Amino acid sequence: MERLNKKGLAVALGTSWAICMLFAGWASIFGWGTKFVEVMSSIYIGYKPTFLGGIIGAVWGFIDGAIGGLIIAIVYNTVIKKK
Repeated sequence: MERLNKKGLAVALGTSWAICMLFAGWASIFGWGTKFVEVMSSIYIGYKPTFLGGIIGAVWGFIDGAIGGLIIAIVYNTVIKKK
């Protein structure tokens, strides 16, 4: 079995989550997904239903997604190594 590239998965998940957070923040300006942004703003400081808030959420989302991707790759590669 192949091992996962830690940096590649971290960048991929970080970018994916950042794009989701950006568009959710911008869509909530028009009233769509406001509850999601409300909940996530309790986790991500500065994330609001504004243009700048969406960008701040994207930065937080990239950091959060990258850390998650790194953890997933490390755990996966550790389990694969033991087989």
